[in-house]
Amino acid sequence: MKAGNVSERLVAQNLSSLALERLERAIMEGELGPGERLSESELARRFGISRGPLREAIGQLEGRKLVTRVSNHGARVVAVTKQDLLDLLEVRESLEGMACRLAASKMTEADLSRLDEMLIAHEKSDAVREGRGYFQAPGDGDFHLVILRACGNLRLTGMLGEELYSLLRLYRHHLSMRPGRAAEALEEHRRIVAALRARDPDAAEAAMRAHLRNGRSAVENWVNDEEFSA
Repeated sequence: MKAGNVSERLVAQNLSSLALERLERAIMEGELGPGERLSESELARRFGISRGPLREAIGQLEGRKLVTRVSNHGARVVAVTKQDLLDLLEVRESLEGMACRLAASKMTEADLSRLDEMLIAHEKSDAVREGRGYFQAPGDGDFHLVILRACGNLRLTGMLGEELYSLLRLYRHHLSMRPGRAAEALEEHRRIVAALRARDPDAAEAAMRAHLRNGRSAVENWVNDEEFSA
């Protein structure tokens, strides 16, 4: 392959990655709200990226369930009803509680060290210290996803990681901004890690379920506020 072709391909890949990163961040941080239409021309101007990479990014986020296509209306940020969100959180508590139970006996020391380092970094973050929110990076930078991937059950990982997780991550981000929730969530994460380190499946599942129930309670309060518009 000619050097020029390789260079062009790398530039295209970098632009697609940049478009994906910026678009996902805009959705997660609420710049693009649930149900909002995604105009390629407008987003291209906003991000300073051509429409081709943006189109690819929209397609990738559609695969992650963060974007949906509506007939005759184009692509939009996904939105769910209040009851659907509460139902999804009930499912998540059951599935992720089981994942944490399985991970208690299967996590490596490297996995546990990664969780420890992650929580140290979270504690030091300005957003958590100032109570502005508990923001986590996607993929390997997400506390819950590290545990999920260590559970050893591919079917469970697929159900949470592919069908449920991206959508719930959008709402987790917003909920972490509620007053006091960031500090509470951090302490709950510490309890989960302590149970995992003790290799105690019962305690690990209980700690995860308690954490997710607290999050669901926050949702129940949130859905009664005017700010929830889905």
